[in-house]
Formats: sequence, C-alpha cells, structure tokens
Amino acid sequence: MRPVVATVLSVHPFGDRLEPGRGAGFVVLVAFLVAFLAIRTSARLTRSVSWWPGGVQAGGVHLHHLVWGICLMILCGFLAFAAPLQAPWWHLIAAGFGVGVGFTLDEFALWVHLRDVYWSEEGRSSFDAVVVALSFAALVVVGTRPFGLDDPASVWGTVAAVAGVLVLVCAAAAKGRAITAAIGIFIPVFGVVGAVRLARPSSMWARRFYDDIKLDRAARRYAPTGRLSRLGARLSDLVAGAPTDEERK
Repeated sequence: MRPVVATVLSVHPFGDRLEPGRGAGFVVLVAFLVAFLAIRTSARLTRSVSWWPGGVQAGGVHLHHLVWGICLMILCGFLAFAAPLQAPWWHLIAAGFGVGVGFTLDEFALWVHLRDVYWSEEGRSSFDAVVVALSFAALVVVGTRPFGLDDPASVWGTVAAVAGVLVLVCAAAAKGRAITAAIGIFIPVFGVVGAVRLARPSSMWARRFYDDIKLDRAARRYAPTGRLSRLGARLSDLVAGAPTDEERK
C-alpha cells in the first residue's frame, strides 16, 4: 500500500522525493486550492439544495468549517515539527495543512466580523484573502525571490532594496490593494503600481490622507457600477457565489 501511495502522491514537478521546501509548498498549494473550491461548492449547495448537508437549524449550534481548518493546521504543523517524517508522510502532512488553510481562509471574513457575514457583501473579503494567499504561495513555489533580489550585491544594497520594496508594498496595502501588495513583494513593479494608484475609498490611506474632493474621486473610481468593480464582482460571484440581497430578507 505504501509504495502505491508514494507513487501517486509523488507526481509533482519537483521530483519523486518530497522534502521540506518548494516540493512541499507545491503540495500545500494544490491542496489549499482544491479544499477551497470543494468547501465553497459545498457551501453553495447547502445554500441552494435543501437536502445537502451543512444547514443550520434555528437555535442550533454551528461549527464553522474554519474551526476544522484551524484544528487541521495545528495538527499538521505540530507533526511537521515533531515527527521524523519521510515520504509519503510528508506528502500527507503537507496536503493536510493545505486543506486546513483552504477551510480557514474560505471564512476569512468571519475572522474580523462579530456576526456571520459569509453570504453578505462583507463576505467577499474571504475570496480576496484566498486570491492574495494563492498569489503569494504560487510565487514562492515557482521560485520567485522576494524583494526582487535575484542577485543581491552588497549588504547595504540589499538592505536598501528590501526597505524600498517594503515601503511600496505597505503603501499599496494601505491603499486597499492587497493583491498588488502581495505580488509586489516578489515583483517590485507591482508595488510601484499599487503605491501610485488611487486608493480605495474605504482604505486606511484614503481615510487618513484624502480630502473630500479626492475621496469623492475614489468613490467614483471604485463604485460598484464601475467597469473594474463589475468585473471583480462577477469573478467573485462565479467562484464564491453572489452575496445575499439584504433587502430581500
């Protein structure tokens, strides 16, 4: 049984022996993506199909799947540090950790809200978090070096490059451009784009630095009727499901 499992799980672009590093990262990434798509599909079926398991009865207790994701990450993380694992067990632990990440990030919006916003407009932040994590992890797995340091020169040159990229990335994140900021850690030009673009009206940057005129401009730029906003909303609806219309409740 073990040779069969090892053979099946070792089909990845990093060789037939998985060790801690990019190979394990690839397994985590694939498991994360598959788990997110699976649990989100299950949630959408629960929403639309009466017999699909997972519904919550009135007055009942519901354990969100992020609880199982957190428990799985804790277990797999502990085993990765404490157990002398060899193939195929590294594969299984990496896959288990990825599944835990997928379950947990699917309910990212519930981390920061004190109510269930899974199917509300605020719940879109879960999809955004998944895209950010997926972009970051994919860049790590393909071997992109952070901060653009493909061939670091002097120590001070490296420090200056890292500091410059971090400034750009922090500015992009403060402007509410999380995906651009995540990619900018590895490809600095994205950090530049995120840092110079107009901030989202709800972002920390806009609230702190924009006057009424610029806030109005940002609100018009990122209005739900805008072309980019509609495109992003359609993509989110396609993958994660459309938010519930609060006025219909």
